[in-house]
Amino acid sequence: MSPLQAVETSGIGVLIGLLGGLFGKGGSAVATPLLRLIGLPAFVSVASPLPATTPGTLVAAAAYWHEHLIDWEVVNWSMSVGIPSTIAGAWMSKLTGGNFLLILTALLVLGFGISFLAKPAEVSDATAVIAAHREKTAVEHAAASSGMPKQADRSMNTALATMETEHNMEQDGAQRPSYWHLRLVSVAISVGLISGLLANSGGFLLAPLYAKFLKLPLKTAFACSLLVAAVLSLPGTIVHWYLGHISWSVAGLVALGSVPLSYLGARLAIRTKASSLERLYGVALTVLGVIFLFHH
Repeated sequence: MSPLQAVETSGIGVLIGLLGGLFGKGGSAVATPLLRLIGLPAFVSVASPLPATTPGTLVAAAAYWHEHLIDWEVVNWSMSVGIPSTIAGAWMSKLTGGNFLLILTALLVLGFGISFLAKPAEVSDATAVIAAHREKTAVEHAAASSGMPKQADRSMNTALATMETEHNMEQDGAQRPSYWHLRLVSVAISVGLISGLLANSGGFLLAPLYAKFLKLPLKTAFACSLLVAAVLSLPGTIVHWYLGHISWSVAGLVALGSVPLSYLGARLAIRTKASSLERLYGVALTVLGVIFLFHH
């Protein structure tokens, strides 16, 4: 790898870190075509981003956890079913061709992107109140000369944090779609197999499937996707390392750029209005689907 390629690889890490934190995905699927574009070998480009994006994914997930946006039932079921599926998919990668699967994945991602643009989810009144207050508070704190909030502000923030947690719990419990556990298991198996076959963490499919198939609020879908993708990347990393597909120098350079930007991307997503975030996410998925189609 030349010095220029090393700089470009780290720059790719910066880009996928920001996008991964912002849109609830690890970024390995985006890194692969970009690494190929700068001239790195195919196997290195496919497998090396897998361990590289795991630290940044965990950092971004921590930002969502701090805001109480993780649905632990979704996470636990996804991990339990997804881990063996990922291992199976990784071992199958040396026996199967991935071209058809790449095309199918690209069409799925493109379809999700168009659906988010064409039919965004409705935002509830409680969510709107919470988001509006948080925006107002962020602006006031940025403009204030003193870093210490007033006692009244602290009391209001505490009350709204409680309101937000209760609202999320109501959404999680009361609005589960029919056959919810069957849907969840189907998502975990499918994404696990695909992530193992394609040597990525599966976040590019987890978040839209959680949002559209399980009817999770978008920010909760991002939070769960990040945490599950970080865990699903581990068995795939071990198998692809055993198969000799990973360049640790490339992985290290990508991680160097992605970790700090992942947290920034997550904080931006958390502070963005849900309606605006859905439109941005729709654009991102549409672009990603087109890239996949042209790259396969």
